[in-house]
Amino acid sequence: MEGGPDEVIAAAIDQARTSVHMAIYDLNLWSIRDALLDAHARGLDVRLVVEADNMDRRELQQLAQAGIPLVADTSPNFMHNKFVVIDGYEVWTGSTNYTVSDMYGNRNNLLRIRSSELAANYANEFDEMFTRGYFGEITLDNTPHQEIYLGNVEVHTYFSPDDSVAAALVDLLDAAEESVYFLAFSLTLDELGDALVRAQQRGVEVLGIMDDAQIGNQGGEYDFLRQNGVQVHKDEPGVNLHDKVLIVDGAIVVTGSYNFSSNAERRNDENTLIIYSASLAAEYLDHFRFLWALTEK
Repeated sequence: MEGGPDEVIAAAIDQARTSVHMAIYDLNLWSIRDALLDAHARGLDVRLVVEADNMDRRELQQLAQAGIPLVADTSPNFMHNKFVVIDGYEVWTGSTNYTVSDMYGNRNNLLRIRSSELAANYANEFDEMFTRGYFGEITLDNTPHQEIYLGNVEVHTYFSPDDSVAAALVDLLDAAEESVYFLAFSLTLDELGDALVRAQQRGVEVLGIMDDAQIGNQGGEYDFLRQNGVQVHKDEPGVNLHDKVLIVDGAIVVTGSYNFSSNAERRNDENTLIIYSASLAAEYLDHFRFLWALTEK
């Protein structure tokens, strides 16, 4: 398949000059595989951390056979990250696995941010897994720049399970004044469901879309939200709503690999960004409104 965002990531890897460090839950795209093989052949420092359950992917085995170092998650939980750090300066992150289904079928989002400070945050997390072999609950609280500024844009970085992401998201929702829109593959955290209802009850407009195949999960918040007046749509059947997004007051975006679940909060290796940018929020709102128009109550 052609014309997807994987081609932009592959092009960025092709332009790398020193290093490509990738932490990926799943990968089967030949465009990404070939770009990594080419970078390795050019003598760049190419390394991967991968989820052990997906290590039998032919594409990952081909990378390993070419001599690219791969470290697999050693915990019983998921290494659920999907990020790349290029040349210690450029970070790609979001909800998107590097698979055909995620790039060409499922609902997802992807961010490219150029910042040496943000890259240092992600490089630290990568090294924790690749070099130290720390996964899941074995972790370090060592993010060097948890709050950074890109011009006038404030960005907060969180890694699970050590950074108490849910508490930060609850604080954000409790401070919402006008609107909260959310896209959720999975939403099972009671504290987030409660915070969304509190926002609704104090007059904040709260709208959400959830993946139709996940709403019946044990402990899911779908019924609770609807019973308390929150408008929640189910995504179309046959396609995964894989986004994990909050848009608050048209000015703040939350995104990353972190599903709004207890596993993401307490067990899996995840990353989350909170970005204070009205212009970025406008783009995510366009994505939300497009999906809202396609979905049903």
